[in-house]
Amino acid sequence: MYTAKDIMTKDVITVTPETEITHVAKIFMETGINGVPVLDNDENIIGIVCQSDLIAQQKDIPVPSLFTLLEGYFPLTSMKKLEKEVKKIAAITVADAMTEEPVTIEPGTPISEIAALMTSEKFHSLPVVEGRKVVGIVGMADILQTLTP
Repeated sequence: MYTAKDIMTKDVITVTPETEITHVAKIFMETGINGVPVLDNDENIIGIVCQSDLIAQQKDIPVPSLFTLLEGYFPLTSMKKLEKEVKKIAAITVADAMTEEPVTIEPGTPISEIAALMTSEKFHSLPVVEGRKVVGIVGMADILQTLTP
């Protein structure tokens, strides 16, 4: 049975929180990849930024619904969630668009577990880590390649 280390891409493109969104978009367009790990100054993984994070910038700012009770107004969505959405839409750098504390896998993770995680959580890319260091990345295409001789 295949594991992450058997199918992962070892030469991983990474970015920092200070990387501009336009640069990340260019990486996605030129390479065809879906996501890149975000590393801190010590090269530890702190997030991931995916195409869907950049596409979120094209959304309209969500307007929370309100209801009244005894002449008071109450939002139906949390302000924290609204702030997060607005921050992502207005992102200029990776720090504002990335998903913090991303789901990661280890080199020994079986392909069946990776496939289940990707399908249930709708992930297209999963960083492979040892400790907090990125040693590879597994994308959906890596799994598909195991189906061909």
